[in-house]
Amino acid sequence: MFWATILMSFREIRRNTMRSALTTLGIVIGVSAVIAMVTLGQGATARVTGDIAKMGNNMLMVMPGSDKRGPTQTTATPFKLADVQAIQRDISAVGDVAPASGKSVLTVYGNKNHSATVNGTTNGFFAIRGYEVEVGRLFSDAELLGGQPACVLGTTVKKELFGGQDPLGAFIRVGTVSCRVVGVLKSKGQSTFGMDQDDFLVMPLRSFQRRLAGSIDVGMIYVSAKSEGALTKAKSQIEALMRERRRIAPGGEDDFTVRDMKEIADTLSSVTGALTALLGSIAAVSLLVGGIGIMNIMLVSVTERTR
Repeated sequence: MFWATILMSFREIRRNTMRSALTTLGIVIGVSAVIAMVTLGQGATARVTGDIAKMGNNMLMVMPGSDKRGPTQTTATPFKLADVQAIQRDISAVGDVAPASGKSVLTVYGNKNHSATVNGTTNGFFAIRGYEVEVGRLFSDAELLGGQPACVLGTTVKKELFGGQDPLGAFIRVGTVSCRVVGVLKSKGQSTFGMDQDDFLVMPLRSFQRRLAGSIDVGMIYVSAKSEGALTKAKSQIEALMRERRRIAPGGEDDFTVRDMKEIADTLSSVTGALTALLGSIAAVSLLVGGIGIMNIMLVSVTERTR
């Protein structure tokens, strides 16, 4: 009986080849659309999560100024090196700490020039942000403490100024400062948001402050927690310490912000997850339409055989 049913099915498929092909096509298109949309959404989520992870290892960013926006917002006091030292000394959940200040400048080598961001910081910046040296080295103690104008280039700056030449040991002009190239970083490429993660160069903080910024202010503090599980603890400890150091009264509004990259990643993942669900729902409509078409064809087939 079973094999007779199977043979009858194949006989009917051969007898109505076009109708069978259209029926199969409706289901294939519907299922393929659902799979493709869900896969695209999951791929976007994975890429966003990966790009956030590339930005730093268990990283927190401490910045002057609150997240509050409005016409009454006031400029917050910049950080000092003493704040950086206090975080390193007093926060138990913290690993590396790197003060940083940035500025957009024109870099020049020979007859080539390129506008890029220069970051004044310490060697801890590279470990926290997950950058590795491709050729050359990081800053020596003499360069960090003495404020000697050395620089490490991102691959985009290296390509724009040197092309295929070896930049090590060459002197470039960064703003008004002559700076010796001591290293080139490995490329991270472009992020999901279209940002070039290699279009910058790094100088020792003291050199940046003395020769480019003209002040001892610290624009941002990069902090890495000892582990992913210690991020929340490190964040709360930093907030308590900075409130104390900046003399913010209990109940007063913070004039600084501590951003947790894990929270940002979770937020973006939830957004892309919702987008995946939406795309899947839209694709499911194709599957539903295909199913209705098959039901219609089956109904017609049964009806035309019923007396």
